[in-house]
Amino acid sequence: MRTPVAYLLPLMLVALIACKVNRPRNDHAVSQTLYQGMSSDPGTFNPVIVTDASSGTAIGDLFEGLVKINPKTTLPEPDLAQAWEISDGGKTITFHLRHDVKWSDGVAFTARDVLFTMRVIYDPRVPNSMISTLTVDGKPLKVEAHGDYTVVMRLPRPFAPLLYAIGVPIIPEHVLAKAWDTGQFNRTWGIDTPPAELICLGPYRMERYVPGQLLAFKRNPTYWMRDEHGGQLPKLLAQVQIIVTDRNAMYLRFMSGLLDVYRPRAEEVWELQQKQAELHITLQPTGIDTGSRFFAFNRNPRHYIHHGVVDPRYKWFTDITFMRALAHALDKPGIINLCYRGLAVPAVADISPADKIFHAPDLKDYEYDLKLAARLLDEAGYRMLRPGVRGDPEGHPIVFELTTPTGNPTSDQICAIYKQDLAALGITVNYRPLEFIALVKKLDSTFDWDCILIGFTGTIEPNNAANFLRSSGNLHIWNPGEAHPATPWEAEIDRLLEEGTRVMEPQRRAPYYWRIQEILHEQLPIIETVREIGYVAYRDSLRNFNETTWGLYKPEWIEFRQ
Repeated sequence: MRTPVAYLLPLMLVALIACKVNRPRNDHAVSQTLYQGMSSDPGTFNPVIVTDASSGTAIGDLFEGLVKINPKTTLPEPDLAQAWEISDGGKTITFHLRHDVKWSDGVAFTARDVLFTMRVIYDPRVPNSMISTLTVDGKPLKVEAHGDYTVVMRLPRPFAPLLYAIGVPIIPEHVLAKAWDTGQFNRTWGIDTPPAELICLGPYRMERYVPGQLLAFKRNPTYWMRDEHGGQLPKLLAQVQIIVTDRNAMYLRFMSGLLDVYRPRAEEVWELQQKQAELHITLQPTGIDTGSRFFAFNRNPRHYIHHGVVDPRYKWFTDITFMRALAHALDKPGIINLCYRGLAVPAVADISPADKIFHAPDLKDYEYDLKLAARLLDEAGYRMLRPGVRGDPEGHPIVFELTTPTGNPTSDQICAIYKQDLAALGITVNYRPLEFIALVKKLDSTFDWDCILIGFTGTIEPNNAANFLRSSGNLHIWNPGEAHPATPWEAEIDRLLEEGTRVMEPQRRAPYYWRIQEILHEQLPIIETVREIGYVAYRDSLRNFNETTWGLYKPEWIEFRQ
């Protein structure tokens, strides 16, 4: 019988302090400073080469794109481009830029910055996740400037996802052109960069970064957006992201009033529901997770094949029967009950059910069945060598490493459950969680890993996941950056991605992405786990805090009541 214990610690600690906390001390309303928590340090401040969520959080309010997506309507809206027209049968789009936008150093934002950003993204020397979504039939867009405030983009053919892909963060040519010209761009704006050197045009400027402690931001006085009376936006004067690697500690910070917004784990939801009045907070559901959390298995020959010698782990992870057995060994009902207190649903398709159009609706999940898993292994030649030890057809004991980012007790519990069930099949799993930045290095550079539990955020436009789905993508996690598709099914996904972008009508596009999800479900480079039903808790003193399934709605209007 499995006994979840990680969730007991915050409950016991909260019980100890409950008598002391009737109303959290909170002077954040006086300073109009919003305090939130993030789980790890950023890896870079360079918006082009960002691949991890912590870096995205660190710079998300510093930069803006030509368009943005309304999280309520899920439709593109003006941002740095105040309007656009589509012509030439969908092959030309003309963006009209705002005239009143300045960088934080006072320099005017112009079309030159857009052209520079696109040149950097298309530069093969600059590894980035954006290029996969901004190429059409393998070709870059042709981008021209017609004066200072008009940008024309010409496409080889109509490209349905363009408006969902073009909202990339624009970077300042006058600051970064020299680094790009000299080949130093990838080392520019690292986390050792003084915040004052991060020239931006978003609603906030970074004021301070203390590794392992906090990121502090102040309202950008040059930000272009104004309210209906001409007053400056955003309403908040400052924000602080407290770096708290332990989720229990982050929860206690919120309970004691040190954080203003918190997205609770499932085991914390019930207590927060009971204490809303006492703590002066509001708790509301945000819906099924738009992303996915999955076990990925390394299929990278650059890691497993050397001098003609093939590591047996490569054979296991590319054997579909072996992988199907491992899929049947994942106890999703147990994970939902033990790790999420019932506030989750099984994840079957790669795209979340939160996406009503592109989620594949008819996939049949791999039922949790250890007897079936054992039978599949036996029939494929993976037999018990001795009690508790299963071997492959060549007699190698099946042993591999499992990792996940540190600081997340839920991930630890999921891995413990999976490790226990695989042990019941005679498979030894060595579980070693890693600090996130070290883990990213393994995924991006050394490829030295076997199995990983990791999560990716979801997107409204499915083609925005092309850097994960496409065989050449840098986030094609099981075998990134393939020069040519390594398998026929990966070649089929590449083809479906191209064909899906040709269809402008969303309902007619959907079957292409349904098929992609079906292929992933059949070939199992990843094994989906579950999707949490999310909640957000925030101080009653906050006004205009409106979080949707797809993100905050009009965050520039958030403020504290005086």
